[in-house]
Amino acid sequence: MSFEKELAHARSSRLEGNEGRARVCARRAAGMAVGEFLARQGFNRISNSAYDRLDFLRNIPDQDPAIITLVDHFLMQVTSEHTLPVNIDLISEVLRLVQVLDLDKSESQGDTHI
Repeated sequence: MSFEKELAHARSSRLEGNEGRARVCARRAAGMAVGEFLARQGFNRISNSAYDRLDFLRNIPDQDPAIITLVDHFLMQVTSEHTLPVNIDLISEVLRLVQVLDLDKSESQGDTHI
């Protein structure tokens, strides 16, 4: 699945009132974006797991604090009420992450289609 399709699934899930699925789709889209970014940086053994990709990016030495903050939003666990502990829109956050990582749509590689 492409980044754009996953983002579209996130948006449609939200419109259908399924915020949990919207968050999952946004996280998967974020994982795709991070995978694209890491591949462009020369990392050749990239996990397919969105969580692993996000965690890897977060823990790169001397990582930009803005990237760490964004990634932390995707790594947050939901509460027992199945909501995020803070008011964050992961769909908007994935678009910010793409911008911060400077991923240009015209340079897409692989299956992420960023």
